[in-house]
Amino acid sequence: MNSKLLIYNSLSNKKEEFKPLHPKLVGMYVCGPTVYNRVHLGNCRTFISFDLMVRWLRYLEYKVRYVRNITDAGHLEFDADHGEDRISKRARLEQIEPMEVVQKYTLDFHQCLAKFNVLPPSIEPTASGHIIEQIQLIKSIIEKGYAYEKNGSVYFDVLKYHKSHQYGVLSNRDIEELAHNSRDLEGQADKKNPQDFALWKKAEPLHIMRWPSPWSDGFPGWHLECTAMSTKYLGEVFDIHGGGMDLKFPHHECEIAQGVAVNGKSPVKYWIHGNLLTLNGKKMAKSTGSFLLPDEIFDGTSKLLKKPYSPNVVRFFMLQAHYRSVLDISEAALEASEKGLDRLIYGYQMLDQLQNGSDEYEFDFDQWLNQSQTVMNDDFNSPLLISQCFTAVKFIQKIKSSGKKIPPEMIKNLKKHLGLFLVDVLGLTIDEPNNSKTNTQLQDSLIKILIDLRNEARQNGDYSISDKIRNELFQIGVEIRDTNLGTKYYIQ
Repeated sequence: MNSKLLIYNSLSNKKEEFKPLHPKLVGMYVCGPTVYNRVHLGNCRTFISFDLMVRWLRYLEYKVRYVRNITDAGHLEFDADHGEDRISKRARLEQIEPMEVVQKYTLDFHQCLAKFNVLPPSIEPTASGHIIEQIQLIKSIIEKGYAYEKNGSVYFDVLKYHKSHQYGVLSNRDIEELAHNSRDLEGQADKKNPQDFALWKKAEPLHIMRWPSPWSDGFPGWHLECTAMSTKYLGEVFDIHGGGMDLKFPHHECEIAQGVAVNGKSPVKYWIHGNLLTLNGKKMAKSTGSFLLPDEIFDGTSKLLKKPYSPNVVRFFMLQAHYRSVLDISEAALEASEKGLDRLIYGYQMLDQLQNGSDEYEFDFDQWLNQSQTVMNDDFNSPLLISQCFTAVKFIQKIKSSGKKIPPEMIKNLKKHLGLFLVDVLGLTIDEPNNSKTNTQLQDSLIKILIDLRNEARQNGDYSISDKIRNELFQIGVEIRDTNLGTKYYIQ
């Protein structure tokens, strides 16, 4: 492999060569879901994107400790320090215990990602399981002079922190502008400054989820859990922190401030943010009602789509866009992805039908392999890797339709590395029932039958039928060519 891995670092807003803290070891933390509702398709895109990154790092033979948390406490409505706890609110609506809500939607989250063939993390800690660590972290921040207690709640003093450090280093927010844009909200009077954020909130009498602390019976602030858990499992400084673009501010900005306040150094080397999946040009969000649930796509119950699409197709659809690009979902895009994925799988399975030999051919395997690795090393560029896979499939189909023979070593290398890219890196399933070898052979046989019918029509002078067969096949991506050696076909 000739290229080095480059990662777009949100902290510097540029691509940087990846240099882990420890050779061949990678510590990676990704913000997981708040389990108060079913995971929507926009959430899934984020986890599929980081699954791709973990898979590529392991392809590069890094040992990856991948930590992805479950938020089951402390996440208030509006992602701020006011409003009702999201899990408590759902528990009240469903008339069950908060931890029943957590269990129900954590299981749903796991089942959903399993359908997308997303690998589980190395560690999946929960906020409620790390209350002690969060209390200790708050004590440390208070001792460092960057937090204060008021009426049983504890707040991070952003202005004091900003005197010696930069608050807004990740999101490039101006601290004065933040103060100007802050709203006067209920429960905010205890703050010294409008920019301050909660580390611990005193629970109101009817607040269900509460724990004892030195300051009050209450619950931790949403931003605190990720600092507590990432440093516990990955250290004070670790390699990669990821999440959706919408978490850059305030969540990740607050994480940086908490880490610097306690340890005096920035906690993360490379910040990675995935972009949005939109629906009709609008951000998917449960709060607005503009979202698609994965199962609605899989079982065909979505009113926005004409037919169901498999998890394999939806995953492929997402990976056809770079993780930093906005991706809009539509029926046409899913249909195109379904056809494209079928073509890739059909081409890969066709390798078993190629004949061994030494005919001349135009394909430089080493160059193809190097280019495939190079595009993925360029900030995990899955669309270009998919393009490389199509290049290989086009060659396979050309060899098959021409009847040429290629060396067995070439067939072996293509099968190994194309399989690695499709299955191990892109995480696609290539042995689904509707993409089996039986169906591959059936498709090949049906095309040959149509070609025979066309040739018979030509011999009988029925050119309208022969032209119709040629044109109809071309419309579905099969090109017929008449040569001195007979009629050949090529799948576009």
